[in-house]
Amino acid sequence: MAEAAFKDVPELFEVELGESLAARTESLSTFRELGPPDLVHVLKSSGRSGQRDLGSYHYVSGVDASSSASLAAYINSLTYNIEDNSGWFTQGTSWKVKNGCYCCFNAFSRVDVRVDVKIPGGVQAYVVDLRGERHEATPEIWQETFLSALLRAILYSDDPTYWLEAYRKLDPITNPEGELRFLQAAEALFMKGWQVGSDPEIQVATVVSNHLTAAIMKYFGDSGRYQYAANLFEKITAKEPEVASLLAKSYLGMNEEVKAVQIMASAIKQTSQSYTLLHVQCEFLRSKGKHEWALKLARQAVNCAPSEFVTWEKLTDCYIDLGQYENALLTLNSCPMFTYNGRDAHRNLTPARVHLPPKGTIVEILPERIKTDDDEADPALLRLPAPGLRGTWARAYSLLTRLVSQIGWDELLKTRSSVFVMEEEYRMQKAHSDAQVHSAPPTKVIHEDGTVSSPKHGASDDASTRGMVSPTTSVPDEDGEGAKGDSESETHAPGADGLPTIRISTESAREAANGHQEAKENGVKESPSAGDSLERPVQAAENQDGEAGQAPSQEPFSFTNKRLCERWLDNLFMVLYEDLRVWTIFRAEVAHFKTQHVAYRKTGLEWEILGDLGVRLHHKEEAKEAYQRCLDTPRYSYKPWSKILDMYAEEGDIQRSLQAAVRVAAYQWGEYAEMTYPTQIARCFFKLGQIHGHAKIQYSLLSMGLPEPVLKIMESYLVYGRTFKVEGYDF
Repeated sequence: MAEAAFKDVPELFEVELGESLAARTESLSTFRELGPPDLVHVLKSSGRSGQRDLGSYHYVSGVDASSSASLAAYINSLTYNIEDNSGWFTQGTSWKVKNGCYCCFNAFSRVDVRVDVKIPGGVQAYVVDLRGERHEATPEIWQETFLSALLRAILYSDDPTYWLEAYRKLDPITNPEGELRFLQAAEALFMKGWQVGSDPEIQVATVVSNHLTAAIMKYFGDSGRYQYAANLFEKITAKEPEVASLLAKSYLGMNEEVKAVQIMASAIKQTSQSYTLLHVQCEFLRSKGKHEWALKLARQAVNCAPSEFVTWEKLTDCYIDLGQYENALLTLNSCPMFTYNGRDAHRNLTPARVHLPPKGTIVEILPERIKTDDDEADPALLRLPAPGLRGTWARAYSLLTRLVSQIGWDELLKTRSSVFVMEEEYRMQKAHSDAQVHSAPPTKVIHEDGTVSSPKHGASDDASTRGMVSPTTSVPDEDGEGAKGDSESETHAPGADGLPTIRISTESAREAANGHQEAKENGVKESPSAGDSLERPVQAAENQDGEAGQAPSQEPFSFTNKRLCERWLDNLFMVLYEDLRVWTIFRAEVAHFKTQHVAYRKTGLEWEILGDLGVRLHHKEEAKEAYQRCLDTPRYSYKPWSKILDMYAEEGDIQRSLQAAVRVAAYQWGEYAEMTYPTQIARCFFKLGQIHGHAKIQYSLLSMGLPEPVLKIMESYLVYGRTFKVEGYDF
């Protein structure tokens, strides 16, 4: 059946004809926000009696959805894409597209717009509502559908968390005329923008905080062309003063700071309760080093929107800027956390056959897509919980890692126990309270560690450190290495090379105790007691309902200025502990192997995980080194190239950025992302272009001696820059 497939379009063949359309209709009521990418279903016929038709489908974004004619044109283009299996002397079975259906979700009206195309025959457009009933498509529906499709194409373009099999990504806007239509549609539907939802960190979508404004800022921000966004927001601010925050942000992006300050000053008089406007002012002051002023604005933003996570997050950031770490922890503890809702997706169906044709010459530079030893990793690395955090939890965790990168693990624990009631303290106080009910007040002093003694003049209360029970501690230094402690340490028998054979996994402790196994060369190893030197955080106290609040204050030695720690924050401390423990062991091993002049080996997946870990813990150079080591392995993985590209572009390194960009482009084309903008490569090119100019990038590409098809793909990003006059295109 290979001859029934398309030449360069991915496909999933159906088990039963039309099952993908039926599944989409049933799932319509589950789409909460922007909806999933467009679904294209085609029916192919061989024209022979007795041979049944074949149904296949794929997903696509970036197709012009402004009318039924443009969607029908896409299906018509597929008719020229079927493999021709004819030989010199034999006529193969000739498969043709019999009919097709293009489905595009309208995120504003919550309906599915569908276009049926019969070949030969006519085109029929209709609307399917959440109940599966058909309606006529009106001009208003088409405008909303056009904008919905553009928003999905822009926001899903380089989202690493959103992946679908047989998902084809095309350029949503290819010329200035298409961009003008986008701006006109955005202006017409701007006041309805809250209907399409918002990022998972936003509790309530508003006119200012929603997917529409996010897409506008991403589209124009990634290329530094904020003037077009500013023109749009100028018109809308006249009708809706709250949009002034987006206007000011656009002018700041254009480096028009005086104009931005004037707009913020006049807007704050009209909309003094707008937390988005206060946040723009706050960020501007932070960029100028005025952290005390920024703190006042962040506090005001919390008062204006106490139920929003982002306001508390900004206030925590300001406290960290000022070194007020206790206040930062208390503010973080007060953050409202929301259930994470991912992107809308189709229901997964089991296909009869999957057709993923190779996409051009560029994919030939990629390694084989087969599972190798470099796809294996130590279980302790695979079990790290931090990569699974999403939404508000991921953002809260990044604040916690910023804290620990500034003050160290030991100091963070001390700060934690000085502002939160530890479980041991809470239990002792409760026991003391119960004892008072049944007996007279004691004449002795009960200390928080449980000891009883006579009162002494000048006795100090070190309650803030009593919450920590580990006898030895170590603060990871700038390289993440900690001092070695004696508690719970274990001397392991040296291996053949005289090096200790210790793994991160707890299971390896039993192996070492038995003395029967040596650690594998690619295992995670450590110098003796490097992992145990990091203090494990004890659990904070929790009230009966599991809610945080003011600590009880009726007892003589109660913690009147302490609070109960939220359970989710307590869990994040454990997540951070696991990350720091693995990182400390890793850096100790690296140092140990260097002193022994022995090669330090890991699998490709392990290097990638360690690179991610370094990024999370703000160890940029060590993370870059880990990613580079990952690239030395023959592993099929897009992430390390993507991370390295961002790092090189940030440093302004043209040559290395281009080498990484070629690989990133190959991976994207291999996954059928045939788009130029907005993509990560375009964003990095334009960042480099602002410094060096596009001509230097062009000549550097030519000097690399790339094959013609690959060079054409890489030059397409610069062609976009010339077409839309991105900064740097003319020098």
